[in-house]
Amino acid sequence: MPAETKTPATPVTDPGPAPPGIRFAGIGDEAAPALDGQIRAHHTLGWTAIELRDLDGTALADLDDAAFDRALAALRKARLDVVCVDSRIANWARPVTGDFDLDLAELDRLAPRCAALGTRFVRVMSYPDDPDGRLGEAEWGRRAVHRMRLLAERARAAGLVLLHENCAGWAGAHPDRALRLLGEVDSPALRLLFDTGNGIAYGYEAYAMLTELAPWVEHVQIKDARSEVGGAVYTLPGEGACRVADCLQLLLDRGWTGTWSIEPHLAVRPHEGRSATGADAVAGFVRYGRALERLAAGLTGPAPRPDGAS
Repeated sequence: MPAETKTPATPVTDPGPAPPGIRFAGIGDEAAPALDGQIRAHHTLGWTAIELRDLDGTALADLDDAAFDRALAALRKARLDVVCVDSRIANWARPVTGDFDLDLAELDRLAPRCAALGTRFVRVMSYPDDPDGRLGEAEWGRRAVHRMRLLAERARAAGLVLLHENCAGWAGAHPDRALRLLGEVDSPALRLLFDTGNGIAYGYEAYAMLTELAPWVEHVQIKDARSEVGGAVYTLPGEGACRVADCLQLLLDRGWTGTWSIEPHLAVRPHEGRSATGADAVAGFVRYGRALERLAAGLTGPAPRPDGAS
């Protein structure tokens, strides 16, 4: 990690409007590879929370102790709260037939680091099928559930909560499988992370999925996209086909509180090997954050209950 640069100790602008009980954040490496750029982007937005994934291209679990300590000191100096750590556990690069010890080791490595950062939340997925597709859905699901049960037991012992994302993996694109995963693991250490923009890339309608999964959602990532020839094209929130405003309003109507964290995917797509560089990436991240603020300002509070029920 490069030497620490001077960063404002307090936000330089007033935070944008957020609905009651909602906090804005962003996945830092979507703005810049180095932590100083990630901090600068959040301070420019006036936000006081960040979601961590990579620092200088290195996953949080892979930082050596000295690098982690420097990062922790910089975040504390910047007065940025860490709301979630995005791990590689069960993600798109780790099939269900792969080495499970990688996931166990990563979780063990993250446990004390999450404690130091002040967050309980660790983003996970639910394992792609074997690359040869030889297992069949039933066996794929059985193995994914078994592994997640063991991970949740270890997470609970460490005071962590695993947040399964609607992304790659056995349960990523299927609400019925996500509910089965929650039911069979049956642990308070496994809940859901909902990404508003993954449906375009993975072939489902995000709002419809959220109507089934909302009670178990603990954290939200904000992305938007539209489908074009060749795949998903990512857009500012509210400019794509993912019904981002409808998804967020649905959560508000349920009385949901927590963090809405931007993951623009305009400059950074880890699964495609794309990373953010330069001032343009920071500026794009800030522009995305302002778009979320404008979208959120147009939402209403919780819908009134019928007959004055409380």
